[in-house]
Amino acid sequence: MSKTTYSVNGTGYFRHTIVCSLLSGKAVNFENIRTEGETVGLKDHEVNFLRLMDKVTNGTVIEINETGTRVKFKPGVIVGGAVVHDCTLARGVGYCAEPLLLLAPFAKKPLSATLHGVSNNQTDLGVDVLRTVTIPLLKHFGVEAAIRIRKRGVEPRGGGEVVITSENVRKLTCTDLTERGKIKRIRGVAFSCRTSPDLAHRAISTAKGLLLKLLPDIFIAADHFTGEEAGLSSGYGLTLVSESTSATAVLSEELHCDQNAMQKQVTAEDIGLAAAGLLLDQVKKGGNVDSHHQLFCLLLAAIAPDNVTRVRLGPLTPAGDAGLTLCRDFFSISFSTKKDTTYSYSPTTIYSCIGASLTNVSKKSA
Repeated sequence: MSKTTYSVNGTGYFRHTIVCSLLSGKAVNFENIRTEGETVGLKDHEVNFLRLMDKVTNGTVIEINETGTRVKFKPGVIVGGAVVHDCTLARGVGYCAEPLLLLAPFAKKPLSATLHGVSNNQTDLGVDVLRTVTIPLLKHFGVEAAIRIRKRGVEPRGGGEVVITSENVRKLTCTDLTERGKIKRIRGVAFSCRTSPDLAHRAISTAKGLLLKLLPDIFIAADHFTGEEAGLSSGYGLTLVSESTSATAVLSEELHCDQNAMQKQVTAEDIGLAAAGLLLDQVKKGGNVDSHHQLFCLLLAAIAPDNVTRVRLGPLTPAGDAGLTLCRDFFSISFSTKKDTTYSYSPTTIYSCIGASLTNVSKKSA
């Protein structure tokens, strides 16, 4: 694979571009990074992410100019191993966890990363979604991983602690995520930190009140944290996951209420009703992968073995569109598409490709 340099204007999909650079071996130049406005150059969470990438790799060269408006990233070798990292409070732990799960299968050593920071926020994937959706999606591609929540931490002060473990593999496995089943059950978890556990139960009751009108198999657990395990700020949230009869579709939605939302008088009933509504909206879109994981899934398909990998997606999000571009530019992989209008109210598209057959040379074959 050619080791040419890839140029990017700005920091759009910054993390995934870095991940593709490490997996493909192509250097990346980021130019014209926020050259106008009050905040010029890289933001704190982007610099923090580059520090994490430096920890899990060896030989990576990162050059940042004085103003932070230009970054040169020359990828090294993905090492993995035991890593401890303090994530910035401006973004959630999921901001760092998602790229790690993409890199870990191709690391020299199995990954064991301990991340400190905000475990749940409104911007990034929460730890419950990572545990119930992202990890099962990785298993479809032959990767065993796990997430353990030691401490919860919500905005603004965080205090969460999450341990991510993942094995390394020689190659991913091809998969077929196209069978369209019917939703058979809904599971979820409502957490509360340094607040009354009654808030979580009220959100559960409201969400179930709506969802039970549609199917009977619903179970939402309440997870109340106290003391050091509750982090440094108060808040609560609700994560809902739906599973289909085909065992391929796992769709999720999450909603959190931190101290800022409490000041705006957002009630627990509002959280429960909104989370249930968002989950039903994801189900209506009809894909086997939810909107939040389109880019993640497309990248895995692109680096899978040189056999056909297929996945059914709903309406393509901007992130999914960016994923198609990254797959083409870094791995020379293009996807063929086939629209499925069997259900006129929920049209889907099947994306298929022959993977780049990325191989972990540090992992011996069985």
